[in-house]
Amino acid sequence: MGRDQSPGLAIFDCDGVLVDTEPVSNRVMAEAITEAGLPMSADAVAGAFEGMRLDDIAAAVENELEAALPEGWVPAFEKRRATEFRKGVEAVPAVTSALVRIAAAGIRICVASQASREKTELTLDLSGLIDHFEADALFSSRMVTLGKPHPDLFLHAARSMRFEPDEAVVIEDGVLGVRAGRLAGMKVFGYAASGDGARLAGEGATVFRSMSELPSLLGLN
Repeated sequence: MGRDQSPGLAIFDCDGVLVDTEPVSNRVMAEAITEAGLPMSADAVAGAFEGMRLDDIAAAVENELEAALPEGWVPAFEKRRATEFRKGVEAVPAVTSALVRIAAAGIRICVASQASREKTELTLDLSGLIDHFEADALFSSRMVTLGKPHPDLFLHAARSMRFEPDEAVVIEDGVLGVRAGRLAGMKVFGYAASGDGARLAGEGATVFRSMSELPSLLGLN
């Protein structure tokens, strides 16, 4: 992809980029970890486990506890979180119009999330975004051996969508995802709606603050 060319494929992270689920996820995770014997606040969860796969979070908690989590802890957490999501999930502001413009320009779009495909489908459905994505354009880190910050997931998504890495761009809001996109050889746009985007920029992302900016960043007039 040349400097002034639009990409062939835009790969979106899901949580925090398409849907506003992170506050709920962090709260429910903090409650579940605290109940398991390791007191944590939602802010502490966000800081310690940002962008990590759920199985890796569970392993980290067990390491801190120096004991195994109760059997079925992960699926129980997922069920509890899904119940909270069903109370309402909002799309990230301005992302719907951005997706419409990007797709109308002929740029293919897909999702590549650390989370399970089932979680991605649920949150996209609840937020009204599911119809913007083809059924085979939702990718999970469970489909590859190594999740973010390794490049495997983004490379798998691009390959499945029939694009070369240099034809794709990544839209991420987390350091691990930005690192994975750069390692995959893709240009990365770092969404930093609030707070400091310096960490994303430090990983090589082009930082932006509103989804309304994204179409022009992808070369669309």
